[in-house]
Amino acid sequence: MSSTSQEIIFHAYPQSPVAEKVRVCFGIKGLSWRSVEIPRIPPKPFLTQLTGGYRRTPVMQIGADIYCDSQCIIRELERRFPSPSFFPGGNEGLLWALSRLTDGDLFDLGVKLVLGSAGDQLPKEFAEDRGRLYLGPNWAEGLKAANVDLPHLVAQVRMPMAWLNTQLSDGRTYLMGEEPAAIDAQFFHIVWFLRGRWAQGPAFLSEFPHLQRWEKSVAGVGHGTSSALTPQEAIQLAANAEPLPSSGTTPNDPQGLDVGMNVVISPDVDGGEQPVSGTIRSADAEQVSITRHDETAGELAVHFPRAGYKVSLM
Repeated sequence: MSSTSQEIIFHAYPQSPVAEKVRVCFGIKGLSWRSVEIPRIPPKPFLTQLTGGYRRTPVMQIGADIYCDSQCIIRELERRFPSPSFFPGGNEGLLWALSRLTDGDLFDLGVKLVLGSAGDQLPKEFAEDRGRLYLGPNWAEGLKAANVDLPHLVAQVRMPMAWLNTQLSDGRTYLMGEEPAAIDAQFFHIVWFLRGRWAQGPAFLSEFPHLQRWEKSVAGVGHGTSSALTPQEAIQLAANAEPLPSSGTTPNDPQGLDVGMNVVISPDVDGGEQPVSGTIRSADAEQVSITRHDETAGELAVHFPRAGYKVSLM
């Protein structure tokens, strides 16, 4: 196995707020990584060749291991590169629990606000794709409702921004103190999204001076060091590597998952996406990994978080 098989390969596009979250995490740990730019909307043939159908952004690849969703990516970065920690001073479990706000309800609010405020100015294909992804099958009605409900949506986003501003009011540099943590990246990507993609974002954020100071500090962390890689090169690196060994399954799994079971995995909110099929490689309370085979890339281990994803037995 070549040393290049252990390179971090990041499949994303520049405008993605969730990709920005992970890029800040690369900066926190001072990592070097390879960048594969993917299309903003499907089809994404090279990406789905690796994932088995998963098309959301971003995806991290290390050799023949494919990490879907930023939850999995951040966990794996912490495991492989423990210093500096994403959880300075401890509180890892509590911060993961808080991330369900940043990655769940708060991000959904931000998306509804940005899409709803853009209205008819959104390109049709982009509006249809993101609307279906985040608002469900009745996305067109959801966009209209978001436009009507804009004052309510702004009020709902304003509340956690005020909480963050209060947390930072003692002059601390980052949310947990003087060292950046994963939770900084997880909240930052929402602020980055609002500032850059909502016309009223800068004026809205000006209400929170401590938050703006923190925002500049997090931006100053940077993104580590990146260099470009083609999708074809990424697939070849996967073909030349082997996935990490299976860690098996843990007791008391609510679904009785065990190594070798045939399953399909999909986000638990219907966005019209293709489920990913494979055989269980490992599973615990936080993550499930499957083995799948691709004609060109060979044997792959595809990793998903349990939170936010449905595992169905075949």
